[in-house]
Amino acid sequence: MDRKTFKVPNMTCNGCVSTVRSEIEQLVGVVNVDINKPAQLVTVEWNAPASWDSIEKALIEIEYAPEEA
Repeated sequence: MDRKTFKVPNMTCNGCVSTVRSEIEQLVGVVNVDINKPAQLVTVEWNAPASWDSIEKALIEIEYAPEEA
């Protein structure tokens, strides 16, 4: 299982959190999504076929581009 924590700087409200969570959870292989809204941090755990590239691409497509934490 892979795990990554990253920042989503424009995730500022509960709606944003919900959008980010649902987009990541839709990816096949994602096991867990933990979001710390005040810190704008997201931790994702996944197995194949999910990958960091697929998670990053999905977030960029919905205009919540991740940055290194």
